[in-house]
Amino acid sequence: MSIHILLHQAAETARSLVLTDEQINSVLKDTADALLAGCPHILSENRKDLDRMDQTDPKYDRLKLTEERLRGIAADMVNVSTLPSPLGIILSEATRPNGMVIRKVSVPFGVIGVIYEARPNVTCDVFSLCLKSGNVCILKGGSDADFSNRAMVEIIHTVLKQHGINEAVCTLLPPGRESTQELLCAVGLVDLIIPRGSSSLINFVRDNARVPVIETGAGICHTYFDKAGDKDKGRDIINNAKTRRVSVCNALDCLIIHRDRLSDLPCLCEKLKDSHVIIYADEPALKALQGQYPVDLLLPATGDSFGTEFLDYKMSIRTVDSIEEAFDHIARYSSKHSECIISEDSNAIQLFQQMVDAACVYANVSTAFTDGAQFGFGAEIGISTQKLHARGPMALPELTTYKYLIQGDGQTRS
Repeated sequence: MSIHILLHQAAETARSLVLTDEQINSVLKDTADALLAGCPHILSENRKDLDRMDQTDPKYDRLKLTEERLRGIAADMVNVSTLPSPLGIILSEATRPNGMVIRKVSVPFGVIGVIYEARPNVTCDVFSLCLKSGNVCILKGGSDADFSNRAMVEIIHTVLKQHGINEAVCTLLPPGRESTQELLCAVGLVDLIIPRGSSSLINFVRDNARVPVIETGAGICHTYFDKAGDKDKGRDIINNAKTRRVSVCNALDCLIIHRDRLSDLPCLCEKLKDSHVIIYADEPALKALQGQYPVDLLLPATGDSFGTEFLDYKMSIRTVDSIEEAFDHIARYSSKHSECIISEDSNAIQLFQQMVDAACVYANVSTAFTDGAQFGFGAEIGISTQKLHARGPMALPELTTYKYLIQGDGQTRS
C-alpha cells in the first residue's frame, strides 16, 4: 500500500474516531497483556535488529529489549489507562454581556506523526498516549528497529481489530527516507509531527517539514557542583545521572565544578570508576584527578569535549570561579533539556533555577528523572526543549489543543 494512501486512511480515521474513555482503557490494558504474551516473538524480532547493529554503537542500548523492559513498557501502558482523560476539559468559561456563553474546551490534535530512531519502546508509548488523548498516530521508525516496531504494531493491530477499531488508528510507515519526506509534507493530512532522536534527525525534520513540528531536542545535560555542595549527595547524583543509562537524553554529559571544591573532585568521581567512565577534564580538574582516577580513563578536555551529547560512558569536567560563570557555560553549550545544581545554599539554588533556561531545572536531584513516568504522567511522547505549546515531558495534556464552543439564544451582532 502506498504511503499516500496510508496517510489518507489515517486522516479519515481521525475524523470519525469517537471512543469512550472506557473503550480506550480496555484497549490499552488488553494491548499490555498481549505484549507480555507476545514477549518471545518480540524479543526474537528485536534480536534480528540487534544483530545488524554494532554493540559499541550508543544506540544499541536504546534498541535492546529485554523481558524486564517489555514488562516496563506494558506497565506504562496500563498506567496511562488509569490516568484521567485529557479530553473535554473546560479550560475557561465566560458569559458575555449579551448572554452568549463561551467555553474553551480541550480536544485532540487529530493526526500526530512521530519520527524516531532505534527506540522500539517509543512505538508503544506513542500509541498509548495518542489513543488516550483521542489522536491517531503515524509512526515512522528507523530501519535499525524495523523488525521490533513491526512486531509490536502487529500486536496492537490485533487488539484493535478485536475491539472493532480501525487499525489506521496506529499506522506504521515503511522505514525508508521516502516515508519521512511524504510525512513531513503531508499538509492537510497530518496535524503535528514530533521527532525523537539525534540532533541531526531533529534538525532535518525542523528544516524540511511543512507540517507543524514540536522539537524534542537532544540532551546535552550539565550538573553544577556549587561551592556549597554536599560531596556525598554530589557523588551519588553524579554517578546516577551519568551511569544509570548512558544512552538516554537526560544522562549527564558535563560536570561543572566550583574551583573552591576541586579537592573534592576525586570523591565526586569515585563511583564513576566502577563503570569505566572516560573523563575529559579541563586543566584544573585534570590536576585534581591525577593519581586519584584511573590514568587510562582520564584525558585532557578539548574544544569538542563541551557541547557534546556523549550517549556513552564519557563525561567532561569544566572548572568555574563562580556560579555566574557556570551560567555562562550552560547558556553556551546547553540544549535546554535538563540542568542541575548541587548545593546546600538556598540562595544559590534559587538563583540557578531562576537563571538557567531549560525545560527541567533540578536542585540536588539526578537529571535521570526527566521523563513522563517519573513525573507522574504515565509515559511521555518526548521531552520538548522548545517553548511554544509544550515544554519538558510531553504527556496527555500536551497532546491536546482546544476549541471554543459558543452557545447563544438567537443573539446577532449589529
